[in-house]
Amino acid sequence: MTDGERPNWDFKDRDIAILCELANDPQLSSRELTSVLKSEYDIDVSHVTVSESIRRMRDEGVFREAIIPNEEYYIFALFEFKFNTEHFEESWRNAMEHIQGDKHTLFFFLSDGEYQWKTVMMFRSREQISKWIHNCYKEYGDVIANIRNSSVHNVLKFQTDPQIYKDLHDEQ
Repeated sequence: MTDGERPNWDFKDRDIAILCELANDPQLSSRELTSVLKSEYDIDVSHVTVSESIRRMRDEGVFREAIIPNEEYYIFALFEFKFNTEHFEESWRNAMEHIQGDKHTLFFFLSDGEYQWKTVMMFRSREQISKWIHNCYKEYGDVIANIRNSSVHNVLKFQTDPQIYKDLHDEQ
């Protein structure tokens, strides 16, 4: 499975229920999940089957696992990158790989509009943010015309809502 490739997966009701429950509590064991599937969804399967379903969905790329630190430990920032098109062709890849591989980058994506790269980054202090921006301009200023930085305050929701997986059932 490569990044950006849609998983080849035929969702069963069991799979959707498992995803919903894991989104609600990622620490559930396969034995606990088996019990929840029976009581909440009237799905009767063994914990071995549940464990195997989770493993196969993970291997196929149906979901990704990530360790996300408690937001109280870090300052989150949204960075948006505007390009200097004059030097884009020869410099974009190095800049992109640097940002993507940086330890501060939590989430990196491409978008439309004037600012086409966006990242959510994590830092321990505002000084780290300033230093990161300064070093980025120093190293990649030929391709990056501007970095728009927004601090993210008061993170009010930082999880996947289990109900989103019900949309997968609706698409079947």
